[in-house]
Amino acid sequence: MGSARDLDPVDGQPREGAPSSTHDGMPEHVPVLYQEVLEALEVRPGGAYIDATVGAGGHSAGILAAGSPDGRVLALDRDARAVETARTRLASFGDRVTVIHSSFSSLADTVSRYRFGPADGILFDLGLSSLQLADASRGFAFTLDGPLDMRFDRSEEGPTAAEMVNSLPVEELTDILQRYGEERQAWRIAKAIVAARPYRTTGDLVSTIEGAVRRRGHIHPATRTFQALRIAVNAELDALESALPQAVQVLAPAGRLVVISFHSLEDRIVKRFVRRESTDCICPIEAPMCVCDHRATLRTVTSRPIRPSEREVEANPRARSARMRVAERVGWSDATLREAG
Repeated sequence: MGSARDLDPVDGQPREGAPSSTHDGMPEHVPVLYQEVLEALEVRPGGAYIDATVGAGGHSAGILAAGSPDGRVLALDRDARAVETARTRLASFGDRVTVIHSSFSSLADTVSRYRFGPADGILFDLGLSSLQLADASRGFAFTLDGPLDMRFDRSEEGPTAAEMVNSLPVEELTDILQRYGEERQAWRIAKAIVAARPYRTTGDLVSTIEGAVRRRGHIHPATRTFQALRIAVNAELDALESALPQAVQVLAPAGRLVVISFHSLEDRIVKRFVRRESTDCICPIEAPMCVCDHRATLRTVTSRPIRPSEREVEANPRARSARMRVAERVGWSDATLREAG
């Protein structure tokens, strides 16, 4: 996953217009909520920060600049191409940045392996990047004809989108479209997909969906189906639910957790996690006394998600779906200190 989410889950298009080129020949890249991220992380010289979704490196570059001269960044991404792009873009920062090919679902192990923690801030910028969407060979875009792949990491084992739509029964496809795409016409689309199999390309699948349902408003009828398949192929929500507790584990006291999401499924997971971890007792309300021994590990910094400013949305209308939540690590318990030592 890329660090600067410049895609819109509503229409599946890049949030930014045709970008200009930088001196290194790469697209000019302004991450969504760029300044807000730096402020939320409270970036300072000498700090240690983790960009769990580096993408093209936009946020990481900002963190390294704000943390000059000795702030450090551990940047990871599940997408090998994103890792290559970020390494090139961030090369000028030298050994202050380490960019590795890894999923944030293995965050704690990665931090331990590179002896990086504890971290003063961790950023998750969820969703797709423009690099991924613009590459027809990846199969993410319903506007480009290419193989139905949709894997973030093509070296991982697991089904492609083509294998899913060509093999799953209508009931399972319906469940995927409802659960991960919140698609109201899931049954109709799934039934049409099964009836018209097999599929090789995104164009094949889009044609079937367009024939099954009508376009409503500005949302393309394939939007939610493509979102649902992508999430299912990459087990994105499971990865997020696994990564958030690991992020808390590797944060230093007063370290910041910053998460940008672009649809309600992700945001709901983050909201519930922060709420739970900001509470001492999580026993059922009817329990006469606390027996859970749960202690808060986070302090909520933003009671409501931070959204792009009117100015940012005006300059970049498709940034409108971004939602950023911020929490802060509270002091470690004695047990955690003993374990860390």
